Amino acid sequence: MAEASNATWLARLEDPASGPLVVYKPISGERPLWDFPDGTLAGRERAAHLLSELGGWCLIPRTILREGPRGPGMVQDWIGELDGDPDSVVHIIRVGDDPEGLIPVLRATDEAGRPLLVAHEDASDVRALSVLDCVLNNTDRKGAHAFRCAGQLYAVDHGLTFHAEPKLRTVLWGWAGKPLPDKEIERLSALRAALESDAERASELRSYLTPIEHAALLDRVRELLGTGRHPEPDGAWPAIPWPPI
Repeated sequence: MAEASNATWLARLEDPASGPLVVYKPISGERPLWDFPDGTLAGRERAAHLLSELGGWCLIPRTILREGPRGPGMVQDWIGELDGDPDSVVHIIRVGDDPEGLIPVLRATDEAGRPLLVAHEDASDVRALSVLDCVLNNTDRKGAHAFRCAGQLYAVDHGLTFHAEPKLRTVLWGWAGKPLPDKEIERLSALRAALESDAERASELRSYLTPIEHAALLDRVRELLGTGRHPEPDGAWPAIPWPPI
């Protein structure tokens, strides 16, 4: 997958002709990042999946760590077109000039100077993803990283997550400052209890993070529960990833 910033392959398990498709990101193909010096991107991808499951969001495709042709790495279920139908995948971000039914996030201009509007869906599962990203401290929620396939919302590409410092960058700012829905409060409460336990998946998640990163993760969950509101950009860090799409 040549457009990826790190080594990424679309692969098959078992039978090379008909086995299930997966995304394979070997640790050997990861480029060093000065602001993520600890652990691996593959480990953070696995940790993000575990956290999504622990909190009941279940928005990140099944993600495991295993050996592959280029060594150990992340292997994730491939979510893509169904039966070659490009309309089976629908992105939750739209770019245009008609925000009807959408929440505007960013105004921009194209190469000809014409105004454009970046907006996202106003849907409960998209809102849930925005909360999950806050917990993950996702620093790279681009529009292409969240989409629907057969109506189900999926989120991918979570290597740049779990930093101990606030680094949230996302295109899903539509609910900034608004009260969290009751369902999200329930999920956050369940996640806090799970993270504070010795449950198997919580222990595995902890193994991919430094002690400081895990403490910061718990702090983010507690802060969201304490304020009961979606966070707002604080101006200390770019709020939108680049490119946003």
